[in-house]
Amino acid sequence: MTDAVPDSRTPDSPIDRLAERHLEQEIVLDPLLATELGVTDHDHELPDFTPAGFGARIELTRGSLAGAASIEPGSPREEVAKDAFVERLGLELERYQAGVPQHQLNSIASVPVALRQVFDLMPTATSHDWEIVAIRLNQIGTALDGYRDTLLEQADQGRVSAVRQVTGLAERIASWTGAEGDDFFGGLAAQAPDDAVKPAVEAAAAAARKAFDQFGAWLTSDLAPRAPERDACGREVYELASRSFLGAKVDLEETYAWGWQELARIENAMQEIAAGLNGGDRSIEAAAALLDNDPARTIQGKEAFRDWMQQLSDTAVTELAGTHFDIPDEIRRLECMIAPTSDGSIYYTQPSEDLTTRPGRMWWAVPNGVDKFATWREVTTVYHEGVPGHHLQCAQTMLRTDLLNRWQRLACWVSGHGEGWALYAERLMEELGYLEDPGARLGMLDAQGFRAARVIVDIGMHLELEVPRDNPFGWRPGERWTADLGFEFLRAHCRMETEFLQAELSRYLGWPGQAPAYKVGERIWLQAREEARQRKGSAFDLRAFHSDALNLGSIGLDPLRRAMAKL
Repeated sequence: MTDAVPDSRTPDSPIDRLAERHLEQEIVLDPLLATELGVTDHDHELPDFTPAGFGARIELTRGSLAGAASIEPGSPREEVAKDAFVERLGLELERYQAGVPQHQLNSIASVPVALRQVFDLMPTATSHDWEIVAIRLNQIGTALDGYRDTLLEQADQGRVSAVRQVTGLAERIASWTGAEGDDFFGGLAAQAPDDAVKPAVEAAAAAARKAFDQFGAWLTSDLAPRAPERDACGREVYELASRSFLGAKVDLEETYAWGWQELARIENAMQEIAAGLNGGDRSIEAAAALLDNDPARTIQGKEAFRDWMQQLSDTAVTELAGTHFDIPDEIRRLECMIAPTSDGSIYYTQPSEDLTTRPGRMWWAVPNGVDKFATWREVTTVYHEGVPGHHLQCAQTMLRTDLLNRWQRLACWVSGHGEGWALYAERLMEELGYLEDPGARLGMLDAQGFRAARVIVDIGMHLELEVPRDNPFGWRPGERWTADLGFEFLRAHCRMETEFLQAELSRYLGWPGQAPAYKVGERIWLQAREEARQRKGSAFDLRAFHSDALNLGSIGLDPLRRAMAKL
């Protein structure tokens, strides 16, 4: 696959045709997905979130899986396509059968969040674009009413997210509607052109704001009293979540033990850098304070910070293209953006399918009151979200019409593969010599340590494991994990604001298995690279390894290793 050259041909085997039919039907059922993928034909619609709407998705998944079972691949490429398709849809069906998409609430990834975020991606260049925005805004109330029916049906079956998640989502909604923060909908309407469309947009935005306010109030008054206090999801739920996010089955106890060792390794490396910065003092906190107060490593103002990110990203693209990576001209554009919300999240959105209508974008939702930025912490973030991280991975996948069917290019996303690659990309930039500045290297290790701590806390809390009696920090040996211990551990090992760590803790508790996918995914990427190095010996070429791996598209990590073993 290394030497394949993109052309106008599209894979057209039975598994490719099935996958593309599945995507076409999925887009009809989920117009939010269509907008996310840059397919604009459904921007005037919203999904049906009633029980019947979820039922239609379940039937589509079940039918496509049955169709795939009867297909015999005719080539290695088709084997990979089938493996990816069956692995993803199989887990999707398991999740539906467990009621996860129907009932799981959190403030990061749930139906209300998707309904809010879709407006960040919609075209707004013309008055007609704004007419479409208004049409979709006017449907928010119906969509949330349907979702409420589904949540009630799930609650009657004993499936309700923990009360921490229900109330946390209500608080997040209040931060969008102006009740406890910025008025996102008012801000959106204010951007509409001053012509005949503006009153319609303003009225629709007001209706959407009211619908979200009412839904948030219902969460607090009606669903929260039915929600369990216990945060831990338990082993059965966690094992399914872990397999879903990784696309691989891992030994959870072994992974938990590895997390402790990995965090200790990272913190030891950080202490060595700190000693160089602090004149022998190995205190990581002292080094961080020194760097935070260094004028050469700080930027004032959100716009100036955005411009700094853009320059760093552009430089990485220019220098890596043709040297360490194959980066076609069509995907060299990445826009760094300040998000229209203020919840502190950082995320990437892929380009539109045509690679021109909407470029790949890195978003930063800067918290209110934050106007000073420490660049030493964020160099690695730009590499994670941009190049060689998510942007290279996702945009290159969309470009490979000669190797990947449309479902593979647009709709197949595995967190362990994607976030694991992005974390691998951070470490790779150190290997390639881009983190020679001790501050930038400390920032990369700080981010790595944060992800290692997530592995420990996420698995420990949800499985309610024992803290190892011989753990490398001598911390709480023999005690059982609780949410309070989780926060104490994060506070001890993550140099971040209290409010951010509290939000992170809630995220882990409400989205089991997702946070470890970063570090565990990176671990599997590194193992796959070492396996390739062992197989090929002196013929191993790092650039070819990256090209071969990325040309497979986003894929479960077990299917990734199976495919790489054949190359």
